[in-house]
Amino acid sequence: MYQSYWGFKEKPFENTPDPRFFYATPKHEEALMRMIYAVREHKSAAMLSGEYGSGKTLLTRLITSYLLTDSNKYNVAVIINPDLSSDELLEEIMYQLGKTPPTSSKKGELLRELNTILYSISQQGKHTVIIVDEAQAIRDEKTLEEMRLLLNFQLNDRFLLTLLLFGQPELREKISHVRQFDQRLSLRYHLYTLSEAETAHYIKYRCQVAGCDKEIFTSDACDNIYLATGGVPRLINTVCDTSLLVGMNKELQEIDRHIAEEVAIDLNLAIIAK
Repeated sequence: MYQSYWGFKEKPFENTPDPRFFYATPKHEEALMRMIYAVREHKSAAMLSGEYGSGKTLLTRLITSYLLTDSNKYNVAVIINPDLSSDELLEEIMYQLGKTPPTSSKKGELLRELNTILYSISQQGKHTVIIVDEAQAIRDEKTLEEMRLLLNFQLNDRFLLTLLLFGQPELREKISHVRQFDQRLSLRYHLYTLSEAETAHYIKYRCQVAGCDKEIFTSDACDNIYLATGGVPRLINTVCDTSLLVGMNKELQEIDRHIAEEVAIDLNLAIIAK
């Protein structure tokens, strides 16, 4: 609606996990590097946690896309709704790996079949990666225990799968309650929100990706947006998107601190002083 007014080719602040808009802060690059390293080195398991709206979903999409484009090396199962029973988890993994679960729901048969699948993938020269998104949603501790037991699928010299867990901060606490699982995480990283400087760069970067190089948001506006959002990318997107709409309606040439503050108040976000 406001794209042509501001000179954008597309909307710059949509809250969708579009990899083109990935702003690689040092924190995000570190998180991505650790997860990719866990996969490449065939580690047992790794965990990426992060604050709500900090960019975990976009990182998950980037990692998944990276693995799927290299199908000669990896077979990938993506569990997007992990609030499953332990048996349902095994069946979903088999399904994601392209195999029909056995008609019998006996745990022993499920495990034997999954072992056969993983071994067959390994014999093809590939590595299995299981990605569990929103893992904090798991309520049944038996499901977490089943995930831990998946790490027992291994040969003498390597694991048959790598398990990647993505979730909000409470995931760390859940995993800590299953000590044997916690000890088997080879890598972990917690993604924090953007700093004040990163927030300004993030806003400018997304505007550039959307096709506009001119400075639309003043430095004071970026400061207020940071103070209102705490550097949470999802909230930054919401404030910036609404600010551009309001600015167009008022026929402004830039978004200043007053517009940013007005929008933040409308969105029930308090401007917290430094």
